[in-house]
Amino acid sequence: MMQEAMAMDKGMSTATVAGPSMAQMPLTFMKTGETGTVVKVREKGDVLHHLAGAEVKVVSEQAGNFIVEVKGARVALNKQVAQRIITR
Repeated sequence: MMQEAMAMDKGMSTATVAGPSMAQMPLTFMKTGETGTVVKVREKGDVLHHLAGAEVKVVSEQAGNFIVEVKGARVALNKQVAQRIITR
């Protein structure tokens, strides 16, 4: 909660999905073929917040850039964006 309040003070917004306590990690920690659930998106805008709660599968990774499958579509993400997507 404190982190969310600090993020709001800095003009950042967060989207969070409630659930059991499991290890959370940035999407960049996932390996090709792994599947996870998006629990939070840390970004300044509202562009990626619709991903909260979605299942995401890493299709490929090269040099920190990812191709993921989410909601039936394949999406390319650069490393900076992937680091802002928190999964479990």
